Amino acid sequence: MHNNSEILLIPFSNSYRPGVVESFRSLFYFLGPADSTFQDISKVPNYTDAAPICFFSLIFLELVIGLWKGRRTLRINDGVTSISAGVISRMAKLVSTRSVELTLYIYVYDNWRIADLPWNSSWTWIVAFVGMDFFYYWFHRAAHEINLFWASHQTHHSSEDYNLSTALRQSSVQTFCSMWFYLGNAFLVPPSVHLVHSQLNILYQFWIHTELIDNLGPLEYILNTPSHHRVHHGRNPYCIDKNYAGTLIIWDRIFGTFVAERKDEKIAYGLVHNINTFNPIYIQWACYKDLFVRAWQIDGLWNKVCIIFKGPGWSPGKPRLGDPTDLPAVENPIQRYNPQTAYWLMAYVLLHYFSLLPLYDNMLALKQNIPNQLIVFDLVFFLGSLTCVSSLLDKKLHAEKLEFIRCITCAVAMHILKHDIEVIHKLPLNMGSFLEVLYIGSAIFWITKNFLAPEKKKQI
Repeated sequence: MHNNSEILLIPFSNSYRPGVVESFRSLFYFLGPADSTFQDISKVPNYTDAAPICFFSLIFLELVIGLWKGRRTLRINDGVTSISAGVISRMAKLVSTRSVELTLYIYVYDNWRIADLPWNSSWTWIVAFVGMDFFYYWFHRAAHEINLFWASHQTHHSSEDYNLSTALRQSSVQTFCSMWFYLGNAFLVPPSVHLVHSQLNILYQFWIHTELIDNLGPLEYILNTPSHHRVHHGRNPYCIDKNYAGTLIIWDRIFGTFVAERKDEKIAYGLVHNINTFNPIYIQWACYKDLFVRAWQIDGLWNKVCIIFKGPGWSPGKPRLGDPTDLPAVENPIQRYNPQTAYWLMAYVLLHYFSLLPLYDNMLALKQNIPNQLIVFDLVFFLGSLTCVSSLLDKKLHAEKLEFIRCITCAVAMHILKHDIEVIHKLPLNMGSFLEVLYIGSAIFWITKNFLAPEKKKQI
């Protein structure tokens, strides 16, 4: 039995991180009761925080195999946006010392559970696995069929590509929608067992975001596979609101939301009405803006309520989920938002983007030992950097001048705070000096290009 007042003092973010082999196994749910059962949540490995090295390894492998097969699986602009959205989705950890979802789960388990299942039983592990997947199906279905939940989930569907980087394009607020659905498990499953499956269920869904795996034979009848999930991400009319599975496809087959991938129709990915930006902050909140503008403008209190709680395609006089005949046909050939970007600019974006990752990773790992003022600096630094980099990819009118201002500001801040950043964040040797030189050099480049270069055509 757990005591809620004691559990709140245990920050899950400090949990043990598994090794690389165990992390790879977690991505494919290749962990059984014998090696993934723990008595207390403080002993549960932090599979999620250990997974990025596996993510990037598989993304690179997918890219290499795709090029070997003559297929370009990754666009730099879209891939950077997807990874950036994943970065933003994890930033909530900077302002929370414990998981709100886990705290709520423990409270329900402590006060309202209907049975005491043994934490070390294989049957408890199986009940947790099936229950977690069942409740994920209903959350995922609600995230598509209730506009308020769709406003957060649309972030994940905003990519017009379908590759492993797409799996990382996550919402920063979706947890606050999903956690209510998982409370069904809390009436039976001990928190430590649930915590394992809440991670493995999501991690499993990473590898199915690929076009390189065609068909898995008999497993297609039981498991959620790349083929099934490609349909789910499609904007073709036959793909809409289908294949909500997490790990097991059986729920879609049981509840009538399954459809097989059509081999004679190429799938177009993204939203029915695409956002057309590489700004990872905007794709987090764009649908909320649209939702509340629609609710504000529509006449009648009941219609305002319906806008929020019915499907994204609903309007007065139409079915709850909208009229399927309103769905636009997929263009042929398929069009994607893809402003032409020079190779040197792509290289610049990658250099600056990957220079942020060590600082970001250490920041999350050490957040409890970082002063609040430095956390504020980190948030402004990362969000500002991602905004400026995405403006370059979107070819915004003042993007280059904005990037110049960012580089100057970061160079000054890095010079002043370099010692504190290196010591507190425990950065690799001379990382702070490298960043300072990088920003100074970049500022010189932009001032030369924009202010000292010969007159050039205005950017549209």
